Amino acid sequence: MHFVIAAMTIALLILPAQAQMGGGGMGGKGGGRGQHGQKTETPKKKVDDKDYKAALGRIPDKKVDPWADKR
Repeated sequence: MHFVIAAMTIALLILPAQAQMGGGGMGGKGGGRGQHGQKTETPKKKVDDKDYKAALGRIPDKKVDPWADKR
């Protein structure tokens, strides 16, 4: 009986660590993030930079005081 409880305790302690390391699950070799889509990273980054610069241009230069009418 003690062996069963010890085995269950060890299994419960190992499972979260295995999930964090990316082991198992869907037949993967672990660490599934970042391995797919390496070719699409550069064009997407260029589009993101363009959008970022466009958004910066829309920010007003005027300083806003949110407490101005509360005085």
